[in-house]
Amino acid sequence: MTLRVLIIGGYGNFGGYIARTLATDPNIVVLIAGRSSEKARAAAASLAAANPAEGYALDIAGDLPNAFAAIRPDLVIHTSGPFQGQDHRVARTAIAAGVHYIDMADSRDFVATIGALDDAARAAGVTVVAGASSVPCLTAAFIDRYRPAFARLDSAVYGITTAQQTNTGLGTAAAVLSYVGKPFTRWSKGARRQTHGWQGLHAVRYPEIAMRLFGDCDVPDLALFPARYPELRELRFVAGHEVKLLHLGTWLLSWFVRLGLIDSLARYAPGLLKASSLFDPLGSGRSGLHMILSGTGNDGRPMTVRIFMVARQAHGPNIPCVPSIILARRIAAGERIAPGARPCLDLIDLNALLGALDDLDITTVARGPGINDRWPAGGDRLSSGN
Repeated sequence: MTLRVLIIGGYGNFGGYIARTLATDPNIVVLIAGRSSEKARAAAASLAAANPAEGYALDIAGDLPNAFAAIRPDLVIHTSGPFQGQDHRVARTAIAAGVHYIDMADSRDFVATIGALDDAARAAGVTVVAGASSVPCLTAAFIDRYRPAFARLDSAVYGITTAQQTNTGLGTAAAVLSYVGKPFTRWSKGARRQTHGWQGLHAVRYPEIAMRLFGDCDVPDLALFPARYPELRELRFVAGHEVKLLHLGTWLLSWFVRLGLIDSLARYAPGLLKASSLFDPLGSGRSGLHMILSGTGNDGRPMTVRIFMVARQAHGPNIPCVPSIILARRIAAGERIAPGARPCLDLIDLNALLGALDDLDITTVARGPGINDRWPAGGDRLSSGN
C-alpha cells in the first residue's frame, strides 16, 4: 500500500520542495494542502509524481478534524509557519485521527513542549515529531558526531547565514522578526542568562563566502541542549543576512524593540520582506552554516572542531526540508518509528542528513585535531574552515 502524505503548506517554499522530492517515491501519494484550493490543485498537477498527487484547501485555523476525515492522510507534514505563537492543534488532530505527524517548527517553546502529547500519541500508536528541521535535528547531529572526540565539550557556538538572492517566504520572515529585539535566555558560563534577538553583533569568516555578520537568535536548541549535553558551559545560536547593510538595519531595529518603541517587528513582515528584496543586487545565492565546538580533547589538550557548510545556487532553504523527507520515506518503506511525541533528536544521523543533500550544490567540511571530514566525499570546492 502507498502512504498518503499530507503536506500542509505544500505549495510554499519548504512544502514545495518536500512535495517535489516525495512525489517521485512509488510508496507515496502526495497530498498538497493550503488555504487556496486552486494553488494546491495546480501544485499537485505540476508534480512529476510516481502516483497521482492531490490538492486540497485546508486552513490550520479551521475545522481540522473534518478536513483530515475528508483527505484521509496517513502522515501529516506541517510546514506552515511561523510556528511562534502556534499551539499543537494540528498534531493533536493528527493523533485523534490516528495519523503520524512531522513538523518543521523552529519555535523554541513549540518544539520543547511537544512531549506533552507523548501519552496521547503512544495510546494512538502514532509517531509525532516536532522540529524536523535544521534546528534541532541537524545541529544535534553535528554535535553528536564530534562529541566523542572531546573528553569534555565546553562550548557549542553556531549559526546560519542566509543567501540574499533566495525566495524567502513570509512565514520564515515573520518567524525571525518575531524575536528580533525580544529577550530570551541562553546557556552561558554554566547558567541561563538573558540576551536579545539579533543583538550580540559579531562577524564570522567562512571559506568561499568570506565574512558574514551575525546576531543572537532564539531556537529550540537553547531549551533542549543544556540537558542533552550537560557538560556545556556555553551554548549560542546566531543568524545573519548576507548583505551587511541589511543585517545592520535589522540590528538597529532590534534596539527599537528592546527599548519598547516597537512592540514586535513580526507585524511588519510583509513590508520588510518586500524592502529586503531591494538589496538583491548586492547579494548572491550562497548561504551557510557554521559550528565551532570547543573543549578538552581526549589527550587532555584544548581542542576545537570547526564545521562549515556552504550552499550555492540558492539551495540553502532546501536543507531544513531534509529531515521530514527522510522520515516520510522511512515510514512509507514500512520502517516502524516508535510511537510517541518528541523533538527530532536521535532519529537521523549526520551521514543520512548530509547524504540526502548530494543532489544539491552544498559542501560541508569539518576540521580539527585528527578530523578532516568532507561531504560530499572527494569534493574540492570548499578548501578550508579558517
